[in-house]
Amino acid sequence: MKHGNFNLMQVALMGEDECKKHLAFSRWGGTTVCPYCENDKCYTTKTGYKCAKCRRVFSVTVGTIFHDSRIKLTKWYIALYLITAHKKGISSHQLARDIDVTQKTAWYMLHRLRHTFKDNGYTEKLSKTVEVDETFVGGKNRNRHWNKKVPNSQGRSFKDKTPVFGMLQRGGKLRAQSVPDTKRKTLEPIILANVKKNAKVMSDEWTAYNKLYKNFTHKVVNHRRFQYVVGTAHTNTIEGFWSLFKRGILGIYHNVSRKHLDRYVDEFVYRYNTRNEKPEKRMKKVLQSKKQLSFKQLTK
Repeated sequence: MKHGNFNLMQVALMGEDECKKHLAFSRWGGTTVCPYCENDKCYTTKTGYKCAKCRRVFSVTVGTIFHDSRIKLTKWYIALYLITAHKKGISSHQLARDIDVTQKTAWYMLHRLRHTFKDNGYTEKLSKTVEVDETFVGGKNRNRHWNKKVPNSQGRSFKDKTPVFGMLQRGGKLRAQSVPDTKRKTLEPIILANVKKNAKVMSDEWTAYNKLYKNFTHKVVNHRRFQYVVGTAHTNTIEGFWSLFKRGILGIYHNVSRKHLDRYVDEFVYRYNTRNEKPEKRMKKVLQSKKQLSFKQLTK
């Protein structure tokens, strides 16, 4: 398989041994390293590897996102390709049909993969020109059946919705997360922690942004007055991401609980931040991750 030339057909045709070799190369390059003592002298055995120092036997999946999984790597690879390559993701029902597992197993697999997406290689603060905005995830009251309507839930009321806050550097990376509310005391510390102080910050007229001028060059567009672009000031880029995010939630996942919302946000953020990278590079970053998520942790 040629590096940088990955497609779904190639992934689907990979056998178990080829997946193991690819995972080993993604993890260690040409030198196997013991996941227990980090010794680089290991023997190859019939079932995996054995460390020459601590004498422990291990497989290529030990210490990876596939740790302690009985699902074949061939199925994991297909799931990883689909969730990173499909612009709006893939549902657990569809994945279950595609790789012949139960829906519950597919749901767990997808969440284990999403768990690796958070801050995957992108921890540097945003700079230059940064757009900030918030959105709300949840059904619209007018679309509900009369006996399921929530009273007084219009506008910024989020009795039945969950607010999600995002920051996007133009031409750069994106950060987003769910928040308990959209008040200044909630949003401003997040901006200060993620945006460099010499940056230009663009926002709408929401009152939570009123004091940003103290730390940033702050420009505002007033959407209530139908202002959408004033010179270089606009929030159109991040609103474009919200549109894609909501189309994925509504069209692919349909219903997302507050408990797991952040993982879905991380999924869309990761795909956005790697939008210009080739599929194998996207996959390689996930394969090199050591983040693990047990079913007990996921459902507690």
